[in-house]
Amino acid sequence: MAARERWASRIGLILAMAGNAVGLGNFLRFPTQAAQNGGGVFMIPYMISLILIAIPLMWVEWAIGRYGGVRGHGTTPAIFRLLWHHPLAKYVGVLGLFVPFVVSCYYVYIESWTLGYAVMSLLGMLPKIPATAGDPEAYLAPYRDFLAHYTGMGEGDIFRPSPIAYAFFLITMVMNIYILIKGISGGIEKLAKVAMPLLFFLAVILMVRVITLETPNGSAVQGLNFLWEPKWSELANPKVWLAAAGQVFFTLSLGFGAIITYASYLKRNDDLTLSALTASSLNELAEVVLGGSIAIPAAAAFFGVAAAQTIAASGAFNLAFVSLPAIFANIPLGQVFGFIWFILLFFAGLTSSVAITQPVIAFLEDEFRLDRRLAVLITMFVLFGIAHVPIFLAGALDEMDFWAGTFFVVVFALCEVLIFFWAFSPSAAWAEINRGGFIKLPRIFFYIMRYVTPAFLALITAWWLFKVLPGYLAESRWTAWVAREVLVSIMALFCFLVYYQDRRRRRRKK
Repeated sequence: MAARERWASRIGLILAMAGNAVGLGNFLRFPTQAAQNGGGVFMIPYMISLILIAIPLMWVEWAIGRYGGVRGHGTTPAIFRLLWHHPLAKYVGVLGLFVPFVVSCYYVYIESWTLGYAVMSLLGMLPKIPATAGDPEAYLAPYRDFLAHYTGMGEGDIFRPSPIAYAFFLITMVMNIYILIKGISGGIEKLAKVAMPLLFFLAVILMVRVITLETPNGSAVQGLNFLWEPKWSELANPKVWLAAAGQVFFTLSLGFGAIITYASYLKRNDDLTLSALTASSLNELAEVVLGGSIAIPAAAAFFGVAAAQTIAASGAFNLAFVSLPAIFANIPLGQVFGFIWFILLFFAGLTSSVAITQPVIAFLEDEFRLDRRLAVLITMFVLFGIAHVPIFLAGALDEMDFWAGTFFVVVFALCEVLIFFWAFSPSAAWAEINRGGFIKLPRIFFYIMRYVTPAFLALITAWWLFKVLPGYLAESRWTAWVAREVLVSIMALFCFLVYYQDRRRRRRKK
């Protein structure tokens, strides 16, 4: 058996981990969530959740990954079997394949929108409508229509994306395949070393331009005040706490399985305590400082604070692909700044998409001994086929995002911490986290990981089960049921592969 790949450098590992976490949600979902949930007061439950859920779970996932990687496994079906000697362990671990793979099936398509918009912005192909006084919604309508035509997401059950959108989807697929075939150090790490510094550089340029933006309707400073001025009455609202916990959880890509797979390429005594904290800090810098200083402050400066609040409530897609292009169309060098915005989003998406695709590739490599190139081609071939479901079927993207990108990530994260700190030896888990660390964690984090983090995750899971899930299950649209059948088929396929591989393993031992 050939030796498993390793990261070539510590900085490459940190940047790759940060690239996994820094995605479209940092620049779109975070400012929207903050604006909708009490402004600056949102940061109080956000920071509490960061300390009690996100960072402890980040250390847990790094430790689980390194533990498995040293033993030749980079995905959770095999690693959970090592940690928890129960027949169900490997099937619980299937979520570590199902979640990232399903998310990647629609994430790559959305990622391709950003590349398409970047090129069209640079070439002057986006709408250019002079701003006029009056209803901002009427002014934004042509940009919304352009997005609907580009993606084909209009009325009806079947979408018809434009040929340009589909062409950029193919280009994005090829780029992902090329990087993944190059491997961990030769592809993913090299991408992170270029894309992440460039992403931060472009974000700073855009942030400076937005903060200096002033119009007759207002300024970006007013937008920052709107976003960060605390509405203290909202602090007692449970919805704000759940929204903050969900945002900080999703922004670090926890519960996706990708961090575990990336960490499996560490050596036995490589540092993870400081490295994980550094990667998390880079993500928070991108989200809180940069992500909070671009989209909504720009909308407030251009349309006014009241209209910016309406835009924030309309969702992340409208924020990125409707309001921002409308703003850039009416400022000097708008085509260039539009290109910077969308290529920034593309780099954020690309570093995340290769990360969430890697677990299935690692599963085929580690458990079925497939060559890297073959494992990548098989994974991406299946991904390409399934991606056509959200591309052409109305409601499929939302359905896949709810189950794989929202509900099961929380469930899977809860399973991770329970298996590592309860089914596995708690003292051994604590020792695994601290071994080789450049910093030793305070003992208080042992109790946080063992008791507080799983309790917090159980609370979020219960909320999804009783408050959100019934509404989704009541969906009767036929396209939603087709999407669910696809999801069940993907889950069944992974369960079968895990069962088949485990049977082969037991036969070899006889």
